[in-house]
Amino acid sequence: MERTVIVVGGGAAGLMAAVAAARSKARVILLEQNEKVGRKLAATGNGRCNFTNTQMRRDAYRGTSPDFAYGALEKVNVQETIGFFSRLGIYTVNKDGWIYPRSGQALSVIEVLLKELQYRKVKVKTREHVTEILPGKNPGQWAVKTDTWTYEGDAVILACGSKASQIPGSSEEGYRLAGQLGHNIVEPLPALVPLCCKGKSFSSWSGVRTEGSVTLCINGIPLKKETGELQLTEYGISGIPVFQISRYAVRALWEGSQVQVLLDFMPEFTPEGLAALFEERRKNCPYKSTKELLVGMFPAKLIEVLAKEEDLIQGIKEYSLEVTKAHSFESAQICSGGVDVTEISPETMESKLHKGIYFAGEMIDIDGACGGYNLQWAWSSGMVAGTMAARKEGEL
Repeated sequence: MERTVIVVGGGAAGLMAAVAAARSKARVILLEQNEKVGRKLAATGNGRCNFTNTQMRRDAYRGTSPDFAYGALEKVNVQETIGFFSRLGIYTVNKDGWIYPRSGQALSVIEVLLKELQYRKVKVKTREHVTEILPGKNPGQWAVKTDTWTYEGDAVILACGSKASQIPGSSEEGYRLAGQLGHNIVEPLPALVPLCCKGKSFSSWSGVRTEGSVTLCINGIPLKKETGELQLTEYGISGIPVFQISRYAVRALWEGSQVQVLLDFMPEFTPEGLAALFEERRKNCPYKSTKELLVGMFPAKLIEVLAKEEDLIQGIKEYSLEVTKAHSFESAQICSGGVDVTEISPETMESKLHKGIYFAGEMIDIDGACGGYNLQWAWSSGMVAGTMAARKEGEL
């Protein structure tokens, strides 16, 4: 007799889990509290959907125990993921390792997943808010209660995402349901998010985009460094390099640590090399003021800020800012924290506390760097959870 698998959450991980369970011959019901599935997925990558990355660097995943992620990532790797979507109809393009659909539309990814669910006869129920998960009427089964109905199944996959994002429906529901089942939740905090800083120059440099690097220091000790396009804002700093370090900054602030960033506006130069460059520029144009010497090197707004520095070289190479907080969950692309991975099997995504309860995606205490890593985690963990949840007793 086929098993019934109930997937809670219609985001990337939930959609993949439903496909995997259905392909493994289970009867699948997917419950989504929004009026449509995939709403957050539709907005990812500014709607272009960077859905994986061929450069699977070891530090791409973070969490209390980041190595947990590789249980699923090694079972369902990047090439398998690209092959999966290619077979569904997604023609991919590779931009320095960042993989996108050729259509440039995240909606394409959602559409092919929905067509596969339809083909596999998965029941997709929207506007279904899950209130409770309880033992079912029969031994080994589970009852998933919503505001309007109770669904009975042999396994439940929780793939509820997090409350990061401005998309309506992003919430803490998954954490609440996992907590009801006795799971420990590592405090969810914003990640891949702009940082607010202490300073008076921000109105002067607001709107500037410039190449540079950012070094995160916790209690005065350098921890992480990222390079790329920095965005200077009226509240502090943003841009992909800032997003990459933000989860560490936010968690350190939450723990009560002192958090500082050092901006390097010319990372291609050593301080000595930069000093030599300025000496040459002065010789070539002895009639120029310090501010005028910076023209052609930096945007005009940034020149106004840097020219006020007592030590110009240090100001360019180590512009120091104190981080006070992150932007809100609504501005964050993802959360750090979530369901404690020590209570989940990395090989199956099954709860160690309850047989038949599985987890997938962002609600687990695993978060990725920018570049498609979070979606790859959703695909891998969803595929593993769905496949394993569909297994009959005694199957490997």
